[in-house]
Amino acid sequence: MKKFEDLGIRVSFVKGLAELGIIEPTDIQQKVIPLLLNDPKDIVAQAQTGTGKTAAYGLPLLEQMDANNSDVQGLVLCPTRELGQQVAKQLFKFTKYSEKIFTEAVYGGEKIDRQIASLQRPTQIIVATPGRLIDLVNRKAVDLSSVKTIVLDEADEMLSMGFKSQLDEILSSLKSVENKWLFSATMPHGIKDIINHHMSDDAHRVEVNRGDVVNKKIRHEYIVSEENEKLHILMQFLKSEHKNRGVIFCRTKAATQKLAKQLIAKNVETDALHGDLLQKERDKVMRAFKNESLRVLVATDVAARGIDIAGLTFVLHYQLPESDEYYTHRSGRTARAGREGISLVLATVADVKTLRNYERTLGIKFNQIRAQK
Repeated sequence: MKKFEDLGIRVSFVKGLAELGIIEPTDIQQKVIPLLLNDPKDIVAQAQTGTGKTAAYGLPLLEQMDANNSDVQGLVLCPTRELGQQVAKQLFKFTKYSEKIFTEAVYGGEKIDRQIASLQRPTQIIVATPGRLIDLVNRKAVDLSSVKTIVLDEADEMLSMGFKSQLDEILSSLKSVENKWLFSATMPHGIKDIINHHMSDDAHRVEVNRGDVVNKKIRHEYIVSEENEKLHILMQFLKSEHKNRGVIFCRTKAATQKLAKQLIAKNVETDALHGDLLQKERDKVMRAFKNESLRVLVATDVAARGIDIAGLTFVLHYQLPESDEYYTHRSGRTARAGREGISLVLATVADVKTLRNYERTLGIKFNQIRAQK
């Protein structure tokens, strides 16, 4: 097994990684890091959430930074506030034993004046949501003229959230950029359009095998259930998992709210996460989940974007998502940082056909298990 030193990462960064328990590089890291260190041109990489893509692009990006230059030299675009905060925190931890490279996260839902003040400090890397970055540029609160590398993290998520025009605007306006690094779990048409319009023809391509699109550490299971049996089966599952924590997915806000209320009535520490929450309400729920006051979250697909919490052992699909791409993103909330996890579907008889389609399109295998009595 290769080590990070073998990939060309400097010893001071390796020491920071070791303190985080990151010892052996994942597949995507082994493929991407040497490419970006030795020939840091454009790259298109397919990498599922939870497979270590932040380190895959973050370490080469940090290697590029001149700590003695206080200009913004690197830019990372993310779909959500939560992911942006997570990426900035990871980059900071990687540099614990190296020269200080300063990263600032900027995003919507926070007072822009406070972020403008923070950007007055020396900042080598900005991690931003697209809309907030454009707001800051329009206010002339940030100078991106020295940016050499831009990273699109979870590019498919940014497209599905409606950021296509903002991405086009940002990519078209940054004339100084030499390297564009795109990471995406899936490759829908919109991503291919960005690649064709904004990236070089000789970009590196890191394409995982179909069977690797979903993290190999995830065990995919299903229980055939009538709708009126699902709550009972869910409670039995939570009981069997003891104190293990995870995310339960529903398709709609109404279903999410209803299930959360039912679980609270049965003394399960939970709350609902859906798209209609105000940012301060969302932050309150996420704080409670991160500090383990809540055991489970009940969430919609849109609301769960950007959630990155270590140690979640299961994802449960109370209702199937609208597409196999959403299944990929849902299941990626577990089995992070080399750990194992379960992705369990409570499937109606009609849902089983959809699971067979997932098996073909995602290269995975669902094992049927029996509900506990």
